[in-house]
Amino acid sequence: MVSRDIGIDLGTANLLVYIKGKGIVINEPSVVAVNTKTGNVLAVGDEARNMVGRTPDNITVIRPLKNGVIADFQSTAAMLKYFISKTKKFESNLIPTKPRVVICTPTGVTQVEKRAIRDSALKSGAKEVYVVEESLAAAIGANLPVAEAVGSMIVDIGGGTTEVAVLSLGAIVTSRSLRVGGDAQNGAIMGYIRKQHKLLVGERTAENIKFELGSAWEPAVGMSLDVRGRDMVTGLPTTLKISSEEVYNALKEPVQQIVDEVKLTLEKCPPELSGDILENGIVLTGGGSLLRNMDKLIEKETKIPVKIAENPLDCVAIGTGKTLDNLNVFRQSKKAK
Repeated sequence: MVSRDIGIDLGTANLLVYIKGKGIVINEPSVVAVNTKTGNVLAVGDEARNMVGRTPDNITVIRPLKNGVIADFQSTAAMLKYFISKTKKFESNLIPTKPRVVICTPTGVTQVEKRAIRDSALKSGAKEVYVVEESLAAAIGANLPVAEAVGSMIVDIGGGTTEVAVLSLGAIVTSRSLRVGGDAQNGAIMGYIRKQHKLLVGERTAENIKFELGSAWEPAVGMSLDVRGRDMVTGLPTTLKISSEEVYNALKEPVQQIVDEVKLTLEKCPPELSGDILENGIVLTGGGSLLRNMDKLIEKETKIPVKIAENPLDCVAIGTGKTLDNLNVFRQSKKAK
């Protein structure tokens, strides 16, 4: 028997599962529906997300991860157990085996937070658990030459965190982790509409506004979108038209925080590696890299070429999967005992 090997991108917004030899087989929201009276988990992933805003008082839909770290250990363990058990249908052996799991964590997590993630995976039925840093996994998934003696720079903009790292010889040379990502951008849009228009909108509405009208640099002129929400004055449902210029202004602060983080990382980069980055450029991954003109803004601010990875949403998951090929190569990987 050969144990099935699994790579997990445990994201704040989405959880992706990579099975060695099969690729990404699961991509669902990191959402759990819980009965508040009994504490039982009722639904996970897509099924739980479909319950948002439609549940009775005794059921709540939560994200067990906030800013890239575990906020609810029990729900995270239940979520991992659900997704790991879901991979059994891809098991080719007649006798079920416990999987080896590679799971990524943000660069800035504490040892306590890492242990919580590791323990959740072990509790979920994993035989062995290895931890790899998210920025390294993203760089591997983006096909950067991280194992070579050349500097590579990755900016992974996820839902809860932004990971910025310079890598060389299979290790992270310098890195920064900012707990600002796509969720913070959605929150900025919600806050702007609440403050300027006295209208309450949900997170999914804010995310739709971001992708339809949002821009990190030079907003599209003349674009607008009808937005539905609840009027804070009358308490009644209403609709207003919001412009791309307004969304651009709402996103300015969280976007600039990401740009500043990139600059601070470059300032700490060794001179030889700085030359490599100037020549090879910066690579963006994660859902936040898809914000219109994000690459252009970073290139303008740093004077370094910037490109978006081929599959930015899947890079971390693909990287965890590739790590399975040789777990001993990566010094950031740590076997759970």
